[in-house]
Amino acid sequence: MLYSLVALGFVLIFKASGVFNFAQGAMVLLAGLALVRSLDLMVAKGFPLWAAIIFGIGFAVVIMAITAWLIERFVIGPLVNQDGLTLFMSTIGVTFILEGAAQMIFGSDAYPLRLFPTDAWFLFESHFPGGILVNKLDVWGGLIAGILVAGLAIFFQRTKTGRALRAVADDHLAAQSVGIPISWIWFVVWLVAGLVALVAATVWGTKLGVQFSITFLALKALPVLIIGGFTSVPGAIVGGLMGALPPFQEPSSAGSLWVRARRSLRCSWGRIWVAVSNIGSPMCWRWRCCSCGRRACSASGSSNVSETRS
Repeated sequence: MLYSLVALGFVLIFKASGVFNFAQGAMVLLAGLALVRSLDLMVAKGFPLWAAIIFGIGFAVVIMAITAWLIERFVIGPLVNQDGLTLFMSTIGVTFILEGAAQMIFGSDAYPLRLFPTDAWFLFESHFPGGILVNKLDVWGGLIAGILVAGLAIFFQRTKTGRALRAVADDHLAAQSVGIPISWIWFVVWLVAGLVALVAATVWGTKLGVQFSITFLALKALPVLIIGGFTSVPGAIVGGLMGALPPFQEPSSAGSLWVRARRSLRCSWGRIWVAVSNIGSPMCWRWRCCSCGRRACSASGSSNVSETRS
């Protein structure tokens, strides 16, 4: 679920501008460093924790707003109406600039951030040994992701700016011809993506600490995007739920009903559909379960099922 917070930044920019933002991981790093360093400074000055948190979040928001303006003014703006590959390559350059500037300004060490509880609950211990381990940070991440999805859905569907963002994503020239200000729209979308990156930084910074390796979260969030879709905000959450199911090992004792149930659940959720060829009249879609290796072909219904082992 925590990867959904990073995937939302990708989805937001791609949905609103048609640009795959490779710099989303670097934006998470920049927002996290701005937050934790300002928070540490305020606490060292003797301010109460609640005031330091408010100041730190406000400072990080200002930093992300400045970053969004600079990206729109000097990177994306001059490349308006260019093809998608050109815009994608520009975001790779933005990644290197943000990574270097963030560590040069705020430092390159690993900084701990404790904004959410990190302990866990043990549920159903009375039903089976050990119970179910539920991390409180994962619960917070799920709640925050749900709030973001609801807010972004309302923003895209119910507001004038959100509809303008969707128009720009469909066709830059057509949007300009009807009077939509492209520069303002792109600033807004990069600003909102920066705020989503800040939210992701608060959660992942609590989990791992704010450090350079947090930029690689962008690469780990790509499977969430592929499963949920590049333009679907709710799909990012669904993809995060599917990616949250870890690989399960063989049961340590024979007849472990709970382990078999978890494997069956992952088998049901892990079906990845791929169009392989146009066999016969319908398109043949073959799915392969990530867990047990079962395959089936929809062109012939459910009867054509074979057992394979990868």
